[in-house]
Amino acid sequence: MIGFCLTGSFCSFEKSINVMKNLSQKYEILPIMSQNAYNLDTKFGKAEDFRSKIKEICNKDIIHTITEAEPIGPAVKLDCLVVCPCTGNTLSKIACGITDTSATMAIKAQLRNERPVLLAIASNDGLSGSSVSVSKLLQRENIYFVPFSQDSPFKKPRSVVCDFDKTGEALSLALEGKQIQPILYS
Repeated sequence: MIGFCLTGSFCSFEKSINVMKNLSQKYEILPIMSQNAYNLDTKFGKAEDFRSKIKEICNKDIIHTITEAEPIGPAVKLDCLVVCPCTGNTLSKIACGITDTSATMAIKAQLRNERPVLLAIASNDGLSGSSVSVSKLLQRENIYFVPFSQDSPFKKPRSVVCDFDKTGEALSLALEGKQIQPILYS
C-alpha cells in the first residue's frame, strides 16, 4: 500500500490528484492530508470538492489528524509514502524533525520504520528559505525526490515545482531504494 499525502500547495492540488488517480491504477492508496489541505477553501477550490475526489479515487477515509496518522509507523505498514505536493513548510519541518501536523506525523512514522518517503516539491521559496531543507533532505536516508526545477524563473525566481509526470517512475525507483536521476531538470 502507498500512502499519498497532500500538503497546502493548493495551486498544485489538481495535478497531485491526477497523480494519485494514475497511481491508484497500480497501487492501493491510503490518502492523507495535512489539516490545512483538508479544511481550507481557497481560490483554487473548495476543500470538500478535493476531499470528495480523493475519497472517490481511494475508496478510503482520509487521514487528516495527528492521532490518525500516528499508527502509520507501528500498525499501518506503507511500502512508500508519497508527499505530493510537498510545501516548503513541510520540507523544513521534516528537515528539522518537527512533528506538528498529520503530514509530518505520517512522514515521521514512515521513516521510523526505515521505509521510503517520496517528496514532490511545490514551493515558492524552494531556492531561498527552503533550500537549506532541500539540501539536508537530499542527504537523508529513505528520503527521495521527484525531479524538480524552477517553474517560473523570471516571475518567481526562487520557486520550484516537481515534474508531476515523473512521480510514478520516481516511486518505482524509491521502492527499490534508488533516487531517480536527474533530480534537477530544465
